[in-house]
Amino acid sequence: MTAFWRAVMKLAVMKLAGARARVGILGMTVILLIGAVGVGAIVYYSVPWSPRYAPASKPVYFSTLPPGAKLPSGAECARLVDESPSPENRPANKQFNATVGSPVGPGFLPAGDSPQVKTLVPLINGDFTGTTEDILRWVACKWGIDQDIVFAQAAVESWWDSNELGDWQSDPENCPPGYGLGADGKPGQCPESFGIVQNKYILEEPAWPAFGTSTAMNLDAAYAIWRSCYDGYEVWLNNEPRGKQYKAGDVWGCVGRWYAGSWYTPEADHYIAEVMQDLRDQIWEQPSFRNQLQPSATAG
Repeated sequence: MTAFWRAVMKLAVMKLAGARARVGILGMTVILLIGAVGVGAIVYYSVPWSPRYAPASKPVYFSTLPPGAKLPSGAECARLVDESPSPENRPANKQFNATVGSPVGPGFLPAGDSPQVKTLVPLINGDFTGTTEDILRWVACKWGIDQDIVFAQAAVESWWDSNELGDWQSDPENCPPGYGLGADGKPGQCPESFGIVQNKYILEEPAWPAFGTSTAMNLDAAYAIWRSCYDGYEVWLNNEPRGKQYKAGDVWGCVGRWYAGSWYTPEADHYIAEVMQDLRDQIWEQPSFRNQLQPSATAG
């Protein structure tokens, strides 16, 4: 090999090393040296960009939007969630997660709300499918609430179990269709509350049966109520027993109102503390949660 070709090969190797160091979004230039008897050429190939060369991107984190904020559409939230889907850790929710909801009538939210609440009702439809965590993130995006609060509240309510039945009672007038007294294995009783955040039939009848069959609808209806509270539309709360004056922009007051139906009463305060504790513990990241062990089982 002549001194000329040795120099050419050295230059090509140096350029190849440099090209390798420049791997990134624009791709990588590969330099090949082809030698033959007395003939040589440096050939450049441009390798198309591939996702394996791209830096890993973190999923969008959905935070609380202020009262009166313009909310993203359900379709926009679906797109953002679908860009970074989560694995399923609640296989038993499969049927609920694969079922979409339906629109609700104008009587869904309390008559004592401010008239502005009417703008929220048409947004409720439960129109999303995915894993349990994906649906929780979708509703956090859609209603502008911090996703970790949604995770924690769903843990307190059901341990992320869409099959959950609760608030068992014995008045047949409060039993939803198909859930008569004793029909679910408890003689003389029927459940009032259903799903991942335990929506109550007697308070949300216009959204039945969708919130009992669809995880997305269950959450969509619940956090529409949270948003109506957070935006300051639930003015009737100041006509009920309360620990302080109701006002817009109180994230935790509206979390407590979901459970107690009242504003900073002892029952609401206790519930808020439970959700805050699961939030601090990031309970959904703990092995016991991932293994679907309820707190009582873990303690026992």
